[in-house]
Amino acid sequence: MPDAVRSAALLLASNTFMTLAWYGHLRLRSVPLWAAILGSWGIALFEYMLQVPANRIGYRTLSAYQLKIMQEVISLGVFVVFAQLALGEALRAKHAVALALVLAAVAVAFR
Repeated sequence: MPDAVRSAALLLASNTFMTLAWYGHLRLRSVPLWAAILGSWGIALFEYMLQVPANRIGYRTLSAYQLKIMQEVISLGVFVVFAQLALGEALRAKHAVALALVLAAVAVAFR
């Protein structure tokens, strides 16, 4: 498997944990803030355990800029799914346009 693909797969898993850590507590508003913070930090540990190797592997063949742009696109993709499934928020037209512009930036970065 090419390093860029391995990196993307690890970043996908990493961003899933990151999204849960950053936004998962929004569904649990009755949980005290301190508990939400501690829970988020616990989840973020797993995010870093995947993100660091993803960047190390990806940096073998991609530039740091390409890695960051790829990570942002993956992060947005994971968030769109999470926002719809976990938070019940629909994707509006203006959000879709913004995402398309980000994808255009990725096309430029990888050309």
